[in-house]
Amino acid sequence: MRSAANAQSTRRYQVVTQEKSGGATYTPTMLADFVANKIIDSASLPTDVIRVLDPAVGDGELLISLMAKISGKTKATIEIHGFDIDGTALSQARQRIISEFPKVVLHLERGNFLNFVLGLQGGSRNPSLFDSPAPTQEFDIIIANPPYVRTQIMGADEAQKLGEAFGLSGRVDLYHAFLIGMAQVLKPGGTAGIIVSNRFMTTKGGASLRAALRTQFALGHIWDLGDTKLFDAAVLPAVILAEGRNGHDTGAPEFTSIYETQDAATLEAPDPITALSMVGTVALADGRKFRVQHGTLDASGAVDDVWRIATTATDSWLATVAAHTCKTFGDIGKIRVGVKTCADKIFIRSDWHTMPEHERPELLRPLTTHHGAGRFRARKPAKERGILYPHESVAGQRQPSNLADNPKSRAYLEAHRAALESRTYVIEGGRRWYEIWVPQDPAAWDQPKLVFRDISERPTFWLDLDGTIVNGDCYWLTAMRRSDENLLWLAAAVANSTFIEAFYDHRFNNKLYAGRRRFITQYVELFPLPDPTSELALEIAAISKAIYAQGGSREAAEMEAKLDPMIWRVFGLGVEEVGR
Repeated sequence: MRSAANAQSTRRYQVVTQEKSGGATYTPTMLADFVANKIIDSASLPTDVIRVLDPAVGDGELLISLMAKISGKTKATIEIHGFDIDGTALSQARQRIISEFPKVVLHLERGNFLNFVLGLQGGSRNPSLFDSPAPTQEFDIIIANPPYVRTQIMGADEAQKLGEAFGLSGRVDLYHAFLIGMAQVLKPGGTAGIIVSNRFMTTKGGASLRAALRTQFALGHIWDLGDTKLFDAAVLPAVILAEGRNGHDTGAPEFTSIYETQDAATLEAPDPITALSMVGTVALADGRKFRVQHGTLDASGAVDDVWRIATTATDSWLATVAAHTCKTFGDIGKIRVGVKTCADKIFIRSDWHTMPEHERPELLRPLTTHHGAGRFRARKPAKERGILYPHESVAGQRQPSNLADNPKSRAYLEAHRAALESRTYVIEGGRRWYEIWVPQDPAAWDQPKLVFRDISERPTFWLDLDGTIVNGDCYWLTAMRRSDENLLWLAAAVANSTFIEAFYDHRFNNKLYAGRRRFITQYVELFPLPDPTSELALEIAAISKAIYAQGGSREAAEMEAKLDPMIWRVFGLGVEEVGR
């Protein structure tokens, strides 16, 4: 999201492409003004000295917006403290602030805000930071758009260090640590307005951060800005308005969300920020339409639960579904991601059939990828891919295939041995040099399985009865018991319905750009299933099987159209609910 700070951070970790390290995206003035306004509307400003912090200053846009809102509203001395590791950006921010607000006491430092926080805590790098006494420096106002640098860019070692230092677990992002650091230096009753990626709200990796924010801040209002594209970068932003903990119960935080929709608009606004003050479907001047909802942060579950908007209508809808839910997809069996070879050019090919028979490896298996994704049944892709799969199950245990028994596979792998051995992490992990990195369970491939794409606008789930191996661009689910195969047919029907799109939006309230949803384990395992023994559920499963058998024909499409309203009814929702 941010910035030069972001770009410099990525360069610092030296695990990033030139494109990522070279770009710089600063906070748009419109969004900076929005955050500044919300801070001033909420804050109780001291009358003597107001201490302001921006932990990742960038070009100073946030501070400029904040100062413009404070000016004329107080006679107090204003001290601005800021950090950034980009000296050029910091110099630019200094010049802008001095030019527009010469009376401000300015303390801008080229350095890392996180090191500053750790220094206040005695430099300790351990989870006891949460239990440490109050820092020696506190701020009345914090305004921030911290750097967004994911684990894959930082590197696992640096991410682990940040997690240990700031009491975080899972896939730690740099902005996660910044948020905890800000909680440490915000004065009790002070006000913070922070722009972040909205990913942490719904991902497993964000669980520890969600818990920390609920306990370290007094959250006031959360704005999920969804796919408004306020930034050039492909990051979906959110804004958090919070106070420093002062022992008062502030109740459930307010929650506002805005996501693009194709529904008919009843309101108009010039831009997404203006639309945030409205309710319903809003048409923007650029032709886009957004659904704006207002409610509260759902606080009915555990402190680290997924953040979702709670409204009377949403809660009532989900309560109806829950009353008609017998089990979830996660109860059928474990949802897994497909295999990951870390050497696809060697293990995965679409031209195996062109090899002479005496050279073609014995260990070839058909591979399912997103290229053949279909609803209920896979489509035949333009290029069918196969995988050399050197794993087998013996007495219930996975083990590498014996290459001595597979001479053609051995010859092929030996020809690529240098490249395969360069995957040092495979060998260091106790594997043979020719193994694939994530092989999953060899015994499970021949079982009937539900396969699905991880990102799509429309849910795309299909049954694989052909014993193929699933690639890492898809997820898959097998039943724990062979007798539960009928649950897979029922699950396919539910997963491919318009009902599940509505459930996803009510339960998770999270989309990517262009209306795409992420169908990943943490979401799909919570998808509901009706009582599989009920008459309607049995009929649904039977139609699901029939759609598969018809294989994408006109008859299959007609059956799918008939099936969709049945899914709504089995969850206690009438026909009038379809399309909501």
